[in-house]
Amino acid sequence: MTNTASSPASVRLPDAQTRYRRTGQRGLNSEMLSWLFMRGSGLLLVILVFGHLFVNLWLDEGVQRIDFAFVAGKWASPFWQVWDLLMLWLAMLHGGNGVRTIINDYAHGPRLRLVLKGLLYVATIVTVVLGTLVILTFDPCPTGADPSLLPSICKG
Repeated sequence: MTNTASSPASVRLPDAQTRYRRTGQRGLNSEMLSWLFMRGSGLLLVILVFGHLFVNLWLDEGVQRIDFAFVAGKWASPFWQVWDLLMLWLAMLHGGNGVRTIINDYAHGPRLRLVLKGLLYVATIVTVVLGTLVILTFDPCPTGADPSLLPSICKG
């Protein structure tokens, strides 16, 4: 005697149309662009981060040479400012987009989803704006500052 409840013919699978419906939308949409951005930004971030680690940790003396003067010297160059800005912007947008996807998947209820996304967007924008201001306005030797408070690289 065979058990008919476990045979493949008796298992009722949900209709494919009940869970996933086509939107009828063709071409690029916001979710497709988000998916493409994640792939492109992820690849670029790998290059930027490994370049950053190579220059900061491997060249010359390694981590022992990283101090205020090292950062000030790096950010004196527009190349390194752009490098670090790209790393900041891409990391924040990439991470924010990933968290947005998680919120969409796991937050039940439109109000909770709205609150969580609002907090995420505010945190992302604040971090990007403050980080950008730090990188672009960084001055290791501000004019008019008390000379005893300035780093040794400014006494010259």
